Amino acid sequence: MDEDTLIHKERYQIAAKRVKRIKGFYTHALIYTIVNLVFVYINFQNLEDGESYFQWRNFITFSFWGVGLLSHAASVFLPSLIFGKNWESKKIKELMDKDSNEIKRYE
Repeated sequence: MDEDTLIHKERYQIAAKRVKRIKGFYTHALIYTIVNLVFVYINFQNLEDGESYFQWRNFITFSFWGVGLLSHAASVFLPSLIFGKNWESKKIKELMDKDSNEIKRYE
């Protein structure tokens, strides 16, 4: 295989991995939304007459799971914003070149 084909396959694999991570986040966000809507419905059904919905116990799951969801979003979307689009491939190439030079030095 020529070098262009290998580069294309490598880029495809990186893109497929990224799409899988984004899909995982969207699935997580959808489940988070559905579960919390069910909790809101259940909590409204269990309110006493004149009782306010806005009590701390009604927001525990929403809050703690929300922190987890935000962490998931950060792990999926922030690396490309912080490190740039080509950072990972450049770093891989740099480390491979460094390893190659180390091996050549000892031959």
